Amino acid sequence: MQELELKYGCNPNQKPSKIFMKNGKELPIEVLNGRPGYINFLDAFNGWQLVKELKQATGLPAATSFKHVSPAGAAVGLPLTETLAKIYWVDDLGELSPLACAYARARGADRMSSFGDFIALSDECDADTARLIKREVSDGVIAPGFSEEAMEILKSKKNGNYNVIKIDPNYVPEELEHKDVYGITFEQGRNELKIDEDFFNNIVTDNKDMTEQAKIDLAIAMITLKYTQSNSVCFVKDGQAIGIGAGQQSRIHCTRLAGSKADNWWLRQSPQVMNLPFVDSIRRADRDNAIDLYIGEDYMDVLADGAWEAIFKEKPEVFTREAKREWLDKMENVALGSDAFFPFGDNIERAHKSGVKFIAQPGGSVRDDNVIATCNKHGMVMAFTGIRLFHH
Repeated sequence: MQELELKYGCNPNQKPSKIFMKNGKELPIEVLNGRPGYINFLDAFNGWQLVKELKQATGLPAATSFKHVSPAGAAVGLPLTETLAKIYWVDDLGELSPLACAYARARGADRMSSFGDFIALSDECDADTARLIKREVSDGVIAPGFSEEAMEILKSKKNGNYNVIKIDPNYVPEELEHKDVYGITFEQGRNELKIDEDFFNNIVTDNKDMTEQAKIDLAIAMITLKYTQSNSVCFVKDGQAIGIGAGQQSRIHCTRLAGSKADNWWLRQSPQVMNLPFVDSIRRADRDNAIDLYIGEDYMDVLADGAWEAIFKEKPEVFTREAKREWLDKMENVALGSDAFFPFGDNIERAHKSGVKFIAQPGGSVRDDNVIATCNKHGMVMAFTGIRLFHH
């Protein structure tokens, strides 16, 4: 199959629409179920590249949860702690396969953003991962293969219309890529930059104690940024992205956005949130929304009289700013990657509030000295990679 006709492009008024191979070769994908759309394929192909590179860099199964051509989460298949299993709502599924753990982490880091995601998996989708996918609101999945049991589970999702795409793991794209904008064709060489632990050897801070886990986490951050709409910043801890700030014009806004998502991820692990007395009938999405409001500035939206009764069995105490700060101060050893240099030390100050200890960024700002000095003030370890990772 050299081309596949689509229902429409980014929007219903954009017709005709199709994907095809300009070189006349066969498409490296097979649609096993459903009818993926234009944006589905954009998410699928970007996500597949991300998880393929994560697997190559770490040797672990990888998963990503994509929305609107940027990852909402990305992770490798490390076992889940009891706390993570609970906040990701998979504690009732028993022991999960490494691939399922990877998707639970990728989906669970920012469940609000992952609602209606497109999933990419580095390995054959197994039954554990399919069962996890089935219970979530998702548009589709791409993987190099699917077990028979996994296919049966996925085919039962969305009244049989769930999008399932199989991709040839041996497919190698051409070295030049093209993009049309306003009838004008852009051409560039593919970004084939390999990111591994040697990527972080140029440590410019006084503290040079870069741990092996930090190198893995920074590799996850930088590979995630490679497929995230710029400007972008990514916070990572223990093998998974915990906060991604994408598509912002200002780098400090990227850092604030990613940092606030990382804070929310940590706040969800606090006893005050984990012990919220939800009513038994609450839906998963409503529960996620309630938690997001409860830990934010608009907490009265769920605690006001006449509102909390539909969500909780009993009215929870307010999670005060002081109590949240006390819990956030316990977060540590977070890794942070940036797709371009930090122009000011304010980014480092914001990162410090979210437990960041390890940083990777290209360097090259006229204010590098100020950024390094700010890292030194907080005892951080920062590596200059010398490589920008813009993605548009």
